[in-house]
Amino acid sequence: MAKKTQTAGAKRSRADDVRALVKRGEPIVMGGVHDGVSTRLAEKAGFPLVFMGGYAVAASLLGEPDIGLLTQAEMADAARRLCRLASMPVLVDADTGYGGIPNAVRTAELYAQAGAAGIFLEDQVWPKRCGHMVGKAVVDRADWLAKLRAVVDLRPTTDLFVVARTDARAPLGLEEAIRRGRAALDVGVDAVFIEAPQSVAELDAIAMGIPGPKVANMVEWGKTPLLGPAELHQRGFDLIVFPVAAILAQAQAISNVYSTLMHRGSTSTIMKQLYPFEKFNDLLGLEKHRKREKASLAAVKLPRPALRSVPKAARTTKRAKR
Repeated sequence: MAKKTQTAGAKRSRADDVRALVKRGEPIVMGGVHDGVSTRLAEKAGFPLVFMGGYAVAASLLGEPDIGLLTQAEMADAARRLCRLASMPVLVDADTGYGGIPNAVRTAELYAQAGAAGIFLEDQVWPKRCGHMVGKAVVDRADWLAKLRAVVDLRPTTDLFVVARTDARAPLGLEEAIRRGRAALDVGVDAVFIEAPQSVAELDAIAMGIPGPKVANMVEWGKTPLLGPAELHQRGFDLIVFPVAAILAQAQAISNVYSTLMHRGSTSTIMKQLYPFEKFNDLLGLEKHRKREKASLAAVKLPRPALRSVPKAARTTKRAKR
């Protein structure tokens, strides 16, 4: 298995922060984020780790389903905007790497430059689709493993917490998915994620079949049973991600507000459902900007120069010249 090496005295990476969290031996619940507001709210909630998923970004940025419409550049740009707001590490969905091995490497480098602590890299055929949709197909095992190896080999210069995601369960069966997960560990990934197991028994088979850190993906109304973090951790899963809960909640809340506006013409009856205006400004960091503005203006205010009196003789000369 390839191992990450780190030069003595080198700065600790965000990927190392994630590895340290996993080593604690406690379940790590990851909130899914998709824009600046959701990232700030996740920060306020106190998540130790968050995930920026393609499904939610496609929905919020494009208003489109997760069927491979987002580009590498759009995801990297979204990661850049979100990572700057988060003090906790951010894992970012890299889909299939958006092409071959060079594309996967470039994706990893762009995400690292954006501030991501790690990536999820999957084995679907492009254009991919949400892991809980029907009609998925996967590439040959060797092709996926080669991409993973290339990204792992970027260490230590580009150190990312690499999650190997396989969608092989649906098209090829659970046994092949487990084989792929074990093979991914051999190329040096940090964690394995088998997407969309369809029962508790399948979750147990994954936990028993794959050693090391594993991801459980909890998608509301998805194919996998929704279990609590304690139960999932007891069954062998370390990282528990809720990638779409926030955007589903957002859609429901906005739908309720718009419906009320259309039928009543006012929000006066649903004020308790709205985030208070001043509190929202605080969430966005308005006071920090005000303080910076005030300090900057104070720093450049110069004393007004005193008016210099003109000698009487000079005033007389000026009049004479006229």
